[in-house]
Amino acid sequence: MKSLGIVSPQSMHFSEPLALQSGASLSDYTLVYETYGTLHADRSNAVLVCHALNASHHVAGEYVDEEGSKKILGWWDNMVGPGKPLDTDRFFVIGINNLGSCFGSTGPMHTNPATGKPYGAHFPVVTVEDWVRAQARLADALGIAQFAAVMGGSLGGMQALAWSIIYPDRLRHCVVIASTPKLSAQNIAFNDVARQAILTDPEFHGGDFYAHNAVPKNGLRVARMVGHITYLSNDDMAEKFGRELRSGKYQFDFGIDFEIESYLRYQGDKFSEYFDANTYLLITKALDYFDPAQAFGGDLTKALANTKAQFLLASFKTDWRFSPERSREIVQALVNNKRKVTYAEIDAPHGHDAFLLDDVRYLNVVRAYFERVWSEGAGA
Repeated sequence: MKSLGIVSPQSMHFSEPLALQSGASLSDYTLVYETYGTLHADRSNAVLVCHALNASHHVAGEYVDEEGSKKILGWWDNMVGPGKPLDTDRFFVIGINNLGSCFGSTGPMHTNPATGKPYGAHFPVVTVEDWVRAQARLADALGIAQFAAVMGGSLGGMQALAWSIIYPDRLRHCVVIASTPKLSAQNIAFNDVARQAILTDPEFHGGDFYAHNAVPKNGLRVARMVGHITYLSNDDMAEKFGRELRSGKYQFDFGIDFEIESYLRYQGDKFSEYFDANTYLLITKALDYFDPAQAFGGDLTKALANTKAQFLLASFKTDWRFSPERSREIVQALVNNKRKVTYAEIDAPHGHDAFLLDDVRYLNVVRAYFERVWSEGAGA
């Protein structure tokens, strides 16, 4: 399959205030985005891809670093591109970086026009629904009244589901992968432990660490290590690392004995070099708050009653963070509303991260579904 090759981000500024779910508002903000493929004259073939926690608008294609030596692939490059399951020879694909992120769209490290200083801890808490409303504004600016599909995995799947609820007439298909209608108490607990690691780091400075030329790296490292454990299955960890020792024997100290410890510390160190601590706090709170059924007394069927899209849901049997049972809840609520639903439960060994990987069965399910999207209107 061909690659999209080198791609470039674009940006769009919005001056009209965006009312947020918290009651606050955000004005003079910028959204960074990328597009791939060609938009039909009737704009029937646009697909929005929503990103997960530590991803961005860079969905597919390549960036080249300043030295021109290292290629940085989009986070879903195996899914999006010419001849790939979401085929950019057919579809016009848009990836948007969410507000509060640290990859270009307005976030805590940007200047607060009211103070002339970085927002820091004063950046307003944003929700999945806030992101969706901001994305809709960008779609309006691009002249896209209706998407052929809105798609996402994990937190991106929450956004896709929210699109189907908030803007039922603006998408024909909704693709929700490895996601959930709300976090379990266990998931909220993991998120809070990660946040506490950041909040209690002495270099956090109440969220205003930019002014101190500091980075709460230790907090970010621990937060990433906690999160990363939840993305992998026990079987996957056992196969990759088991109880293998780095030096072949116990060191009888508190350094690194096991390969799994080395791996997690490597992931934590890498994450702390590029991710923003305030962004991590914001995004995990958005995860915690997502619960469209809350306004309907916990009844997900009622929450999805006004949806009009057709749906594809996919889950992975070894995903214990967003387990298949949670996807089945969404499927059942949609069936109760007599929506057209396709559901795939895939026995992949990789846990939650499977939605990013190259399981052939999974990619073929998505490919077949987008064949249908194409035949039912996007290819007109």
